[in-house]
Formats: sequence, structure tokens, C-alpha cells
Amino acid sequence: MTPPAITAQEKRLTIVALMVVFLLSALDQTIVSTAMPKIIEQLKGLELYAWVTTAYMLTSTVMVPIYGKLSDIYGRKPILLIGVVVFLLGSFLCGLAGEFGDLPWLGSGITQLVAFRALQGIGGAALFSSSFSIIADLFTPRERGKYMGLFGGVFGLAGALGPLIGGFFTDHGTVTLSGVEIAGWRWVFYVNLPLGLLSLFMIIYRMPRLSHRAEGRVDYIGAALFIVAVVPFLLALTWGGHDYAWDSQRIVALLTTSVVMLVAFLWVETKVDDPMLPLGLFRNKVFSIANLAGFMTGMAFLGVVMFLPLFTQLVQGISATNSGLTLLPIMIGLLLAASGSGFAVSRTGHYKPLIIGGMVVLIIGLVLLSQIDAHTTPLDLSWRMFIVGLGLGPSQSLYNIAVQNAVPVSQIGIATSASQFFRQMGSVIGLSIFGTLLTHNLMAELPKHMPSVPGMSAPATMDLSKAQEQAMDPNAIHRQIDQALAEQYAVLERAFNDDQTAVNQIMADKTLPDQLKNLLKDGGVRGKAHVIQETRAREVADGLKRGEAGRAALLESPLPAALKDQIRAIPADDLKGAAKSAAVAEHFREMILADEKAEADKSVAGVLAFIKPAMRKQGDELANTIEKGVKEGFSISITALFGTALWIIMVAFVTTFFIPVLPLRNTTPAQEREKAMAAASH
Repeated sequence: MTPPAITAQEKRLTIVALMVVFLLSALDQTIVSTAMPKIIEQLKGLELYAWVTTAYMLTSTVMVPIYGKLSDIYGRKPILLIGVVVFLLGSFLCGLAGEFGDLPWLGSGITQLVAFRALQGIGGAALFSSSFSIIADLFTPRERGKYMGLFGGVFGLAGALGPLIGGFFTDHGTVTLSGVEIAGWRWVFYVNLPLGLLSLFMIIYRMPRLSHRAEGRVDYIGAALFIVAVVPFLLALTWGGHDYAWDSQRIVALLTTSVVMLVAFLWVETKVDDPMLPLGLFRNKVFSIANLAGFMTGMAFLGVVMFLPLFTQLVQGISATNSGLTLLPIMIGLLLAASGSGFAVSRTGHYKPLIIGGMVVLIIGLVLLSQIDAHTTPLDLSWRMFIVGLGLGPSQSLYNIAVQNAVPVSQIGIATSASQFFRQMGSVIGLSIFGTLLTHNLMAELPKHMPSVPGMSAPATMDLSKAQEQAMDPNAIHRQIDQALAEQYAVLERAFNDDQTAVNQIMADKTLPDQLKNLLKDGGVRGKAHVIQETRAREVADGLKRGEAGRAALLESPLPAALKDQIRAIPADDLKGAAKSAAVAEHFREMILADEKAEADKSVAGVLAFIKPAMRKQGDELANTIEKGVKEGFSISITALFGTALWIIMVAFVTTFFIPVLPLRNTTPAQEREKAMAAASH
């Protein structure tokens, strides 16, 4: 029986519902990151920080091809409905994480959040893949361009709005309802519910069921092997070089498991009648080459988008909360180019020239981006980012159009989801590669730009997170230097007070100047004070033994004024006769020697009083030098990543030339099925 024709109104309402669904899925990839510091503050569990994102990424990536195959068998609408329901359930539970304390099986609030994010990712996978497949069902390949361009624009819009919405709810969203306080970060998840329920209503009551291939069975073994092959691989990419060394036993075991399961998956797919991922698709040159180019574009895209905020935070000093805004130029460019290229395809019927043109613009943008440095202003960075966004725009949808146009209508779902899977895998692999490169670059660059500081980590072995902390918070540098100098000053105090261990420590410190070390030689300041007092006592005693003549000579000598006053006050009779003069001389000698400790203390205090402000001034200069050095090191290291992304895009650019050009079909899948049925009946 021929299904009823789909009206224009049904198409419009379906597109609106899909755009809401797509926006929810795209927003969820950016909105949560801004709220994470507050989430960790309330739920604790810093060690699981990354897993809040990783859990969603794992489940959403691995489920994409599975949903694609299921939608080919059971239809787009039921699969999309399942995806939306699971996504909304996961969102609701994420918002409740930790509200009821520890739970059986799920543990603390942060482990609950990780589990619910995984559930949310299972639903989110259906939103992306089903949206593009439904567009393919509703419109001819030539018409799809403008709608896929709009969805590419929605993706760009989500990238720009996500950090803003997340920051707003986190900072200002805390409310009290019926005496119960709801933390602002929970609205990051709850905001999905009203929009999701609206789209759910529109999908149920306004979206047509769409015809689909009813025959076929679910390849359960293939799906299970696919999951077991992909999840360990993604975990290895996530942990490798960060939590564990690449050659560690755990990473090697994960990669080995992934390879073995992948081989088993491919073998099973050649044996079953209805494979989850038909390997024959890879014999289709458009499918293979377009996905390869999309894979590499995904690698470069995430390499640029993920590390640009790092540049603006660490080098330009923009706050972490506002750093998401710095991606606006890229997202605006992407939105304009994605929408414009989509409409151009619908008007002209040609997609390959637009992809190649976008690649050229992207290459120009990356060349410009790789030339930025620590002195680049935010405005100068913005226009370069806008060009990069213009170059990225066409690839967001046109590779999909090429693939959908080249495969049989019965495989549009799996082909579309496979394209999405390869792009996501490219992004994950790219993030891992670029993260490793950044660490390597920093270890090479930081020693060139940072001086050594007593008590601070050596630049060559500095932990990446410590370097990031120093770059993002200049006060952290000053605090660390102040602490190091305070400890060094305490050692100096002990050294000047004849602590031999402290003296040895100062003399062995190669960062201290020789002028300072010379003050500790030959008994140090106290030793020199002892010599001075001994010499002065002998000089005064010898002078006073000579009576008035000696006193007159002493009063002309460079003795301290107070001592001269005491000598001047000696009664004249006390200096008459050798016996009296000798007694006065001995009295003054003992008095001067008795003042030795006080004079030594005064000398030490004077030296330390001179050293302390000098050390403070040196510390400020050193902090400024380190701050500048860290920014220079990060600038060069991050800019090098953009150069790497440029090479990847150039390979993708060359690869795109080999995509065969097929005329865009003028019929929808439903119309093609009708033609096939009519031909078969005759």
C-alpha cells in the first residue's frame, strides 16, 4: 500500500521539531563544561571530573551506527522517539544527581552524574543521526542542502550559546522552590526538559511515520562486538598520555582488546545476512572517500576549537567563564557558511566545488591562525577565527549530502550515522593527538622561556596542569615565588645567625649571587663583628693607657659617636698615672667586648633589612619574567597545533578531489521505493 503523501506543513513542522532536537544534542556538548567547576565543588569527586564528559562521549559515539541501522529496519520516527525519551530521562536524572545522597549501586553524587551522563549519551546518539536521516527521507538530495545547512548553522549556534547558557545558569540560576534550594548548575540539565517535551509532542503528532525497509533483522552479535571494539579504543585515547603512559599495561591491553574485537566484528559482518554495518558500503568510493575526508576534518576541527579557548585564557588573560565567547567568530562564520553553502547546493545542484572552496578558505584561515603569538590582540584573533569558521562551514553538511546521494535508499540511515561516527571518531582521535602534542610542545618550549626559581618546579619537568595554573592565574606565580623566597629568607636568617647547615645550603645554591655568599665567609657577619669589636677594644684600651694624649687621638679617630661621648666623659683624674689609665682602659675594653653580641645583632639586622626588599623586588621581576615566559611558551606550543591542523586539512583537501561526482537525485527515498515497486510489479 502506498503511504499517503507528506504535506508541506508536515515537513515544516518536522524540520522545526528536528532543529529543536538537534539544538538540544549540540548544546549538551558545550553547556556542561562551564558548569563543571561548580558541580565538582558541590558533588566532590575531582578524580571523576573528566568522566562527566567522557561517559557521554563514549555512549553517544558507540551508539550512532547502531541507531542508524535500527532506523533503516524499524523507521526513523520510533528510533528518534526512543532517543528523545532516553535523552530527556538522562537529563532529568543528571539534574537530580546527588540530591538524595549516596544511592545503592550508583554511589555518591558524582558517580550518579557520570552514570546518568552515559544514559543521556545513549539517547543523544539518536538525535544527531536520526535528524540527518529524516531530512534525507523528506527531501530530494538537491533540496537537502539548504536544510542540512540550517542544521550546520544550529550546530554553530549551539557552540556559541552553550558556554553562555551554562555560565548564566551556574552563576545566577540558583532558586528556592517550596523551601527547597535548587542549585543553578542543575538547570543546565533541566533546561532540556521543556524544549525536549515540546519537540516530543511535535514528533508524535506532527511528524509523518515515513516509509522504510521493513525486512531485516538486528545484528546483535555485530552490535555487541562493535561496542566492545570501540569503547576500549575510546578509553585508551582518553586515558593515554594523561592518566596512564601510552606504553602502560592498561593502555596496551585496551588497544589490544579493541583490535581483536574489531577483527571479530569485521569477520562477523562478512558472515551474517543483514550486517549492522554492511562492509559493501566501503566499496562505494563516495562513501569511503567522503568519510575519510570528514574524519580528517573532524580531527582538525576539534584541534582548533578545543585549544583556542586555552590560548585566550592562558595567553590573552581572558577569564575561563568568558573564554567560551571567544569562539563566537568561528561559530558565526560556520553558521553563515553552512547555511549559505546548503542553499547554494539546492540552487545549483553542485556540492563538490563548495566543499573544495570551503577547504581553500579553511587553509587560508589556518595559515593566518598559525601566525598568532603572545602579542596578538583579541580583535586580531577574532577575524582570523571568523575565516576559519567560514572554511569549516561547508564540510558540516555537504559530506553528508554526498554520502546520502551515493548509497541505496535502504541504507541511508546506516550510511548517515556511519558518516557521523567517523567524524566523531576523528574528533576524539584528534583531541588525543593534539593533547599529546601540546604536552610535548610545552616540555620543549617552557625551558626556553622560563628562568629557574628556587623552590619551583623545573620548567623541563613542570606538570602541565601546574603550568596552566600559572598562566591562568598570575597571582599563583607571585604566591609561589613569595613562598620560595620566604623559605629562602628563613634559611638566610639562620645562616647569618651561625647555623652551619643553613650556611652550607646557601653556599651550595647556584642561583644566589656571590656578593651574598661573601657575607657568610670567614665567620659571616657575626665573625666580622667579633673582629671589629676585638680591634676596637684593643684600639681604645691602647689609647686610654696613654692618658690625655691617647684620649685626644681616640676622639679624632672614626669611632662610633656614642663611644666617643663615653670617652669624652672620663674624668681627667682617672687618666693621670699609669695605674689609673690602665684600669680605665681595661674597663672600656671589657665594656666594648660585652657589646659584641648587640653589635653583631645590629649588623645582622642591617644586612637582612637590606636583603629583604631586594629579594622582594627580585621576586616581582622574576614573577613578571615567568608570567611572560609561560605565556610565550603556551603561545608557541598552541600555535604549533594550528600548524598541525593545517597539514591535516591539506590532506583532507587533496582527498576531497578524489570524491566521485554523482548527479544529485531528484526524488525522495519514498518516491524511489514507489518506482522500484512499480517496476517489480511489471
